[in-house]
Amino acid sequence: MKIAAAYLRVSTEEQDEYSLDSQLKLIREYANKNDYIVPDELVFVDDGISGRTVRKRTAFQTMIARAKEKDRQFEAILLWKFSRFARNQEESIVYKTALRKLGVSVVSISEPLPEGPFASLIERIIEWMDEFYSIRLSGEVKRGMLEKASRGEPVSIAPFGYCLEDGKLLPSADSAVVQGVFADYASGTPMRVIAGQLADRGIRTRRGNAPDNRFVEYMLNNPAYIGKIRWSKDGRAASLRDYDNENILIYDGNHEPIIDLELWNTVQKRLDETKKKYRRYARKNEHVSYMLKGLVRCSFCGSTLVMQSTACPSLQCHSYAHGVCKTSHSISVAKANNAVIAALENAVETQSFNIEAPARMTAARGTDYDKLIRAEQRKLERVKEAYENGIDTLAEYAEKKRRVLAAIARLESEAAGEQPAPVFDAAAYAKRVANVLVQVRDPSLSEQSKNDVLRSILSKIVYDKASQRLVLYFYA
Repeated sequence: MKIAAAYLRVSTEEQDEYSLDSQLKLIREYANKNDYIVPDELVFVDDGISGRTVRKRTAFQTMIARAKEKDRQFEAILLWKFSRFARNQEESIVYKTALRKLGVSVVSISEPLPEGPFASLIERIIEWMDEFYSIRLSGEVKRGMLEKASRGEPVSIAPFGYCLEDGKLLPSADSAVVQGVFADYASGTPMRVIAGQLADRGIRTRRGNAPDNRFVEYMLNNPAYIGKIRWSKDGRAASLRDYDNENILIYDGNHEPIIDLELWNTVQKRLDETKKKYRRYARKNEHVSYMLKGLVRCSFCGSTLVMQSTACPSLQCHSYAHGVCKTSHSISVAKANNAVIAALENAVETQSFNIEAPARMTAARGTDYDKLIRAEQRKLERVKEAYENGIDTLAEYAEKKRRVLAAIARLESEAAGEQPAPVFDAAAYAKRVANVLVQVRDPSLSEQSKNDVLRSILSKIVYDKASQRLVLYFYA
């Protein structure tokens, strides 16, 4: 008997495909007849995702990653149809070739291929037809949606404040909330404050989350509330919040507006003024870099402090800026930089370091250390791949590699029955921090370079607004 994985996928745009349950049933029947075993843990499912790209297919990516492991658990991938694997011939060939080199075959249970030299040719033809069908279907769906929008009919889920009944938008009990949001913003209340007030009242998004700035911003930009239907010819611009995109079309809807035109215009005028006022709208592609980027945390909620686009560059809690965190943690970048340098100088002078020790495994009877060590070794390979593919910088790769190697050494020590007792050499560590200080003070170094060297010794910096203190946490 051979072990096989099963890959199931359905998308929202295809009407002729089998359900996930039906696909799995057929795959298990095929497996039983052809000497395959498909364990439950090797069933990978992408629900409601198109097959034209693997970018958003997390289960597919997990399956490919599992196939690349040294201790690979399966030697075949069973599909209902090749179209479940991919509807993009280029990606299909790339992944199938890679799997073939690993000794993993891709089998369509409903499209058997003949033996001999024509098998690969027939498989390519099937892939081409699948891709052509997907492209054609996508075009038909877009044309249908455009026609529907032009007739004033809804082309998406009902926006907050409406419900969808018999294909028509009707005001819901939440329509009063929408009216309140528009009125508050028109009177000068910031989005963050509005989001916080909604959260305090127990208002939740469709996914059950507390409202944030993005929720309020999307609501204020949605013309559905004045009786319009918005649709983008490319099907993407509105969802990406690119409201001024030339592909966006606005049609008169068949539903009742819940915001009057005068209030809508007042809100739009204020939104335009806000866009002009803050640089992130005026210079969307501007790259902002500072040496503490990604290191400073909010003491209240733990979120990262991010750069604010103001005349005086400052940091603010990311969650507070989005109306989730209740405590402001604003601090100027210059003040934060000086405070961190002073804290490093004091740590070197006193040889006192707040070490954040890495998590340790507790030795237990029956622990399979060989398996745990192999898992860490696979991590090491993935870390290297991330660097080679340009995902991680050299500094990030070095730090991740150091952590994984330390974990392997610790596991090997515990497997040998030893109790690791790391000795912290404060004097040696002080020299290391002093070297970082020299580089941080060097005006010729870029902010990115300074950020890299700080990350080599610091795991995080916690800013406590109440005490005006920055607490540095060092790596062991």
